[in-house]
Amino acid sequence: MTQPSPPLLLYIFIFLISGVTSQQFSTSEQTTLLNLKQAWGDPPSLANWNSTSSPCTWTEIQCRKGSVTGMQLQSKLLLGTIPPFICDLSNLENVSLHDNLITGEFPTVFYNCSKLIELDISQNMFVGTLPDDIDRLSQLKIADFGGNNFTGDIPPAIGNLSALTQLLLYQNLFNGTVPPEIGNLSNLETLGLAYNDFAHPEIPSEFRKLNNLKIFWMPGTNLAGKIPSSLSNLVNLELLDLSLNNLEGEIPPELFLFQNLDRMFLYKNTLSGQIPAVIQSPNLTQIDISMNRLTGPIPDDFGKLQKLEVLNLYSNQLSGQIPASISQIPTLRVFKVFRNKLTGELPPEFGLHSKLESFEVSDNQLTGNLPENLCAGGSLAGVIAFSNNLTGHLPRSLESCDKVTGIQLYNNNFTGEIPSGIWTLQNISSLRLSGNSFSGELPSKVAWNLSRLEISDNKFSGRIPPEISSWSKLNVFKASNNMFTGEIPSEFTTLSELTVLYLDGNSLSGELPSEIKSWNSLTILNLARNKLSGQIPPSLASLEDLLELDLSENQFSGQIPPQLGNLRLTSLNLSSNKLTGRIPTSFDNMAYQNSFINNPNLCSTTQNSNLHNCFSKNSHTRKFSPKIIAMIIILSAFVLLATILFVLFVFRDYQKKQPKRIRTTWKLTSFHKMDFTEANILSCMTEANVIGTGGAGKVYRIEVGQPRGYVAVKRIWNNKTIDPNQENEFTSEVQILGSIRHSNIVKLLCCLSSLNSKLLVYEYLEHQSLDKWLHGKKIKPKAGLVPGFVLDWPRRLQIAIGAAQGLCYMHHDCSPPIVHRDVKSSNILLDSEFNAKIADFGLAKILEKPKPGEGGLSSIVGSMGYFAPEYAYTTRINERIDVYSFGVVLLELVTGKEANEGDGDLNLAEWAWKHYGEGDSVVGALDPEINGYMEEMSTVFKLGLICTSTLPSSRPSMKDVLEILRRCNPLDQLPEEMKQGREEFDVAPLLKRESYITSYQELDDI
Repeated sequence: MTQPSPPLLLYIFIFLISGVTSQQFSTSEQTTLLNLKQAWGDPPSLANWNSTSSPCTWTEIQCRKGSVTGMQLQSKLLLGTIPPFICDLSNLENVSLHDNLITGEFPTVFYNCSKLIELDISQNMFVGTLPDDIDRLSQLKIADFGGNNFTGDIPPAIGNLSALTQLLLYQNLFNGTVPPEIGNLSNLETLGLAYNDFAHPEIPSEFRKLNNLKIFWMPGTNLAGKIPSSLSNLVNLELLDLSLNNLEGEIPPELFLFQNLDRMFLYKNTLSGQIPAVIQSPNLTQIDISMNRLTGPIPDDFGKLQKLEVLNLYSNQLSGQIPASISQIPTLRVFKVFRNKLTGELPPEFGLHSKLESFEVSDNQLTGNLPENLCAGGSLAGVIAFSNNLTGHLPRSLESCDKVTGIQLYNNNFTGEIPSGIWTLQNISSLRLSGNSFSGELPSKVAWNLSRLEISDNKFSGRIPPEISSWSKLNVFKASNNMFTGEIPSEFTTLSELTVLYLDGNSLSGELPSEIKSWNSLTILNLARNKLSGQIPPSLASLEDLLELDLSENQFSGQIPPQLGNLRLTSLNLSSNKLTGRIPTSFDNMAYQNSFINNPNLCSTTQNSNLHNCFSKNSHTRKFSPKIIAMIIILSAFVLLATILFVLFVFRDYQKKQPKRIRTTWKLTSFHKMDFTEANILSCMTEANVIGTGGAGKVYRIEVGQPRGYVAVKRIWNNKTIDPNQENEFTSEVQILGSIRHSNIVKLLCCLSSLNSKLLVYEYLEHQSLDKWLHGKKIKPKAGLVPGFVLDWPRRLQIAIGAAQGLCYMHHDCSPPIVHRDVKSSNILLDSEFNAKIADFGLAKILEKPKPGEGGLSSIVGSMGYFAPEYAYTTRINERIDVYSFGVVLLELVTGKEANEGDGDLNLAEWAWKHYGEGDSVVGALDPEINGYMEEMSTVFKLGLICTSTLPSSRPSMKDVLEILRRCNPLDQLPEEMKQGREEFDVAPLLKRESYITSYQELDDI
């Protein structure tokens, strides 16, 4: 056998030696890494870390010369704190722990890592202040501490970290000052202080020394004063973001002299002054100086920026014309100048030289035509030009805008017919054209996804086509004050998703369809000022969600269907018709006194000043002779006198026998029509009627007779006086429930108060609270349900949607918003049809703007297992704490577990996150008592995870939660476009810790 040559032997020797060295390394540092894994909860994401393989083969570990130099452990669901032995890895240079669940104060254990140059602990749950001796991390080049809960001041010692090139402290709770010592960091290239509530901050003048700074990111930091001209010394600056602050004054002209500035974001400030006319930054790709108080014209020099892609100047006080040079920029994608004082015509070349994606010029004083070539690039997603003085016909080129989802041209002076292709654009969902002079007839076919159509105050004419039944996604239809004629076709009532319908002010005639087939979601129906006739169909009473009904100024005749009294109407107008007979009892009160005027043959049994009394001489009741009337009066007076004398004698005798008895005086305040009396309630407050007991008192079920049947009464009491906390809960409940109305919020009928007791009277909900159905050991058979009945998935989803609608109303439709603060399954009540209603507003809080000196803080309240993590140590009140609690309810619905039920010390939310992080099938976490519906339940499980994200900004709004829940229908009910991606519901995009609003106009349109 041929012997290997000497060089080959040398290579083999070196290889063997290096293998031994590697094995020695594996033995010496492997233990430290495995101990770290154990200390962080042994996450399944690190399952490849074991004693049989070299750490240098682990994907999360970087090695050099047989030793660990880096750890990339982002998004591994690590739990606990950072152990002190981490620096046993003596050659550690970079550590990334981004996006985990690590807690504790700032990890000073890293002081012992003498070679550490990169440290990323962002998006965790660290608390406390940054240490004053943070400069002991003397070798650090990259420091990312963002997305935590650090408070207080940024220590001046941070300015001693001379090697730093990146310093990121964004999205914390810093409430001190910005240290000028940061200006000493001469090597700094990125400075991120965004989204902190600094106290009376200004940009320190020392920052002018940051000559290497490329990215200056400081939005949402409470900055005040003017933009310092010293920033012009930052000659290498590429990105400047000072948005969401309180800056004022003029923009220093020197800012536009940067040679390398690629982006400028200055939106949502309170800046004033003019935009300088000299802009010498040819590399700018995005300019955003929106949401300020900028004045003067838009400089023509913007058109010289041949790389400009985004130009946002909206919500200022800019005036003058839009320079034509801007429309000729070849790279322009986004143009937003809405909410200004711009005049003149729109440059006709918009869209001709570039692929416009967004065009928003609303709320100005612009004139002339809409540019013909807006869609020439084929990328336009929206045309928003409402509230101007635009004229002419719509350009036919809009028919080719296949990517457009919304067109908003209302409140202009457009004329002519709508080009036929616009009605059927492939992706359009919103078409808002009200307040113009458009003409023509309604088409028989519209886009499959059209959900909002507003054409009021135009000159549309003709009949409503029977083919309107194919507009299946229509949600809002506003067509007031046009010239429509003919009958309302019965096919119209098949639109099951319709919630708002305005057809008032037309010339519609004939009778209403006798059967209302599918208007089950309708909340507003306005058919006023038409020529409709016949009787009001009793089938309108089947519209359980209807809140507003207006049939005034028509020719309806006959009696008002008494069934309408079962509706929960907040507004009713049947005036100026030919109705006869008595007003239904439910409407015969002061709340509806103006709802029936100009109906001469209607009568009231109460003192309604607008109608004659049903028992007056003008009514059709039997007339009695004067003698009989006199005898009745005399006899009644005699009986009344005898009764009074008898009562006085009995009462005097009673007082003598019980001289020390204290009389209780009750004060009654009603919030709805009362069909029971105070005596009905007080006489039935017995132990036999108790259905629940809490810390504040007892809850009674009391029978009050038909049609209501029962009411629920919560008694807040104390042996002597009302406890201050109970008094606050009573006040909060009355203040909020007495003023809001929603079908998914429990109805407070009235309250009674005395010296030592307070009674809250609610509508009675037969199926009581959700937790009893999910977690109760024994459920009594109700409404035909058999013993041991388990809520099926359709009912659970119905409950989730109902509760979400109630919370969405509180967060988004109430002004100011209302935060419940105690959302849990026991505070979600169910009526006989399992419709959900939010209850118990004793801890609720109205989010009014804090007064000077107030921090928007509150005492910690709520229930264990439903607490949002940040609420325990910040006590800051916002809607996101309700989102977290509702996420726990969603997890209860899909898993069947209780809020505090997990593994070991974990609650339900923590257990769900751990289960998901371990890579186990989501199906394994679902309630085993539910069969089928795995896709929908998995989606809601993951939605529950998103809602219970540890960082508040990662949680969706209740409006987004409601939208996702509504889409959890069987697949055969969804269009093909929506079916795609349902099987793989990716939560990663929704779990991003940062989100940015790119169009405030889009928020306005929701």
